[in-house]
Amino acid sequence: METMDTLHEKPDSYWREKLTPEQYAIVRGKGTEPPFTGEYTFSKEKGMYMCVACGQALFLSDTKFESSSGWPSFSDPVNRENVELRPDTSLGMRRTEVVCTQCGAHLGHVFDDGPQPVGKRYCINSLALKLEKP
Repeated sequence: METMDTLHEKPDSYWREKLTPEQYAIVRGKGTEPPFTGEYTFSKEKGMYMCVACGQALFLSDTKFESSSGWPSFSDPVNRENVELRPDTSLGMRRTEVVCTQCGAHLGHVFDDGPQPVGKRYCINSLALKLEKP
C-alpha cells in the first residue's frame, strides 16, 4: 500500500486511470450519487468497508444502520484516524465533509442525528466504498 504522502501527491491522471468515471466524480470531484441508487444502500452483507481509491479501512458492517437517508449510513468509523472531518459550506448549507486521510478521497458527510451512544450518522456514497467480505 502506498503511503499517505505519496497518495496525496498523485496527479489527477493517476486517479482518472485508477477509478471509474462515476467513482472519480464522487471521490475526486466531491460529488454525490443519487439517493437510493448506491450498491451498498440496502446491503446487509458483513465485512469491512474500504476506501475505493486507496483501500484504507473505513467502516465495519456492524456499524451500518438503516437511516432512510438514501445512502449507506454508519455510526462510527473503524478508526477515527482514518477519516478527516472538514467544514463544508457548498450548496448553501453548513455540513461536515468526511474525507479519507490516506488519499484525500471525498466519502460523504457526517451528521449529528445517528443512533446512540455515538449519535453520529456517517452518510457515505456507495461509489466511495468497496466491501471486503470476511
